[in-house]
Amino acid sequence: MDKTPLTDPALAQLFTQARTYNSWSDRPVDDATVRQLYALVSAGPTTANSHPGRFVFIRSAAARARLRPHLSAGNVEKTMAAPCCVIVAYDTRFHEFMPQLFPSRDFSATFAGKDAVIADTAMRSSTLAGAYLILAARALGLDAGPMSGFDKDTLEAEFFPDGRWKANFLCNIGYGTDDQLFPRNPRLAFEQACLDL
Repeated sequence: MDKTPLTDPALAQLFTQARTYNSWSDRPVDDATVRQLYALVSAGPTTANSHPGRFVFIRSAAARARLRPHLSAGNVEKTMAAPCCVIVAYDTRFHEFMPQLFPSRDFSATFAGKDAVIADTAMRSSTLAGAYLILAARALGLDAGPMSGFDKDTLEAEFFPDGRWKANFLCNIGYGTDDQLFPRNPRLAFEQACLDL
């Protein structure tokens, strides 16, 4: 594949002009787009190709009703208006899929019985997957509104009662409107956030 830098408009769509959206048009996110989103997310790198990220695409009225009680007050209105809210989660037994995901190497000794390693890998790589979800949504012409305002315990009891999957964060996706778009906040300068050694 011939790799060339993305154009300025593409970089703007993904990063420099992209925003966290709080209001949404009623245009739905269709089945094909949901599947395309996951296909792009699954192409991203994770620890040893472990892909512990799991995604619950909440689009129906019934699923929204189940989600609503677990949201922080400030997140209810915008989430109920979004055409899709994704619970970005992780599988605490992701390592069981390692023979499928990394068939050339036996990872059983890496994870078997090592709860701290499993938890650390699951959280790190599912967070990466959530970031890929945001960028994939933007790349497909959607907008994203990631958030962490929810009751993790009650949400997991509702959606993951067997305890295997755990919630990381939520992300509204759809076609945003400018109604509740806040001014862009500042970012740290290179010198404040980076060491170039």
